[in-house]
Amino acid sequence: MAKTWFITGSSRGFGREWAEAALERGDHVVATARDVTRLTPLVERYGDEVLPVPLDVTDRAAVHAAVQKAHSHFGSLDIAVNNAGYGHFGMVEELDEAELRAQMETNFFGAVWVTQAVLPLMRSQRSGRILQVTSEGGVRAFPGIGAYHASKWALEGLSESLAQEVTVFGIHITNVEPGPYATDWLARGAQHSEQHPAYAEVHAASAQEFEVGDPRATRDAILQVVDAERPPLRIFLGKSFTDVADLYQERLNTWQQWQPVSLAAFGY
Repeated sequence: MAKTWFITGSSRGFGREWAEAALERGDHVVATARDVTRLTPLVERYGDEVLPVPLDVTDRAAVHAAVQKAHSHFGSLDIAVNNAGYGHFGMVEELDEAELRAQMETNFFGAVWVTQAVLPLMRSQRSGRILQVTSEGGVRAFPGIGAYHASKWALEGLSESLAQEVTVFGIHITNVEPGPYATDWLARGAQHSEQHPAYAEVHAASAQEFEVGDPRATRDAILQVVDAERPPLRIFLGKSFTDVADLYQERLNTWQQWQPVSLAAFGY
């Protein structure tokens, strides 16, 4: 049977790729974007199988209204993909309050509002998949993008709790953790703080080139995740595993080294 997807940030990047992948196999897609005119090619190609909905995920009431519209239109809601987001670049000292709050409002709270909106529907049908697009930046961090990492680490933590809360209802949560991809994420979506001259050396040292993957190549991976009887709580997209595994081994080593101090702090 055809499944119904609700995908935020569908106008480009991963959201657009996964919307097309779902539509190509005969599923229904509620495609949301701030500017729905960018969804016109999807509507022209797939007609009534796609429902374009204008949405700013930071507007909680609008999110709930969009989810109810999606459910009423297609009669079910099987897969929610929290893909909308952007990256804010700036050293922690360079961030102003508005910049940090805006990053959290979109990347974290926006995903929470969608999650809260779809959960009652998925609970009532005793099934559902929620994909949280966090990034490898949800489990590791680089200098100069602390606000982005904070938003993604927060979503990872919330989603790990959520996964334990909703499994009884047949709902599965997956943190999708892409590495670098050619999604024009840097060119179109990124924001930047005003640079402080004291960090000029750090900025220069942290500038680096990454090998980027083809976003279209992620289509089959996402379909496998949503179709799996027992989907993973976390999955990398791309080549992140080795670097992250080394980082986690370093963390384990540090915790082990300081274990006597840790136990002493408990009263042993």
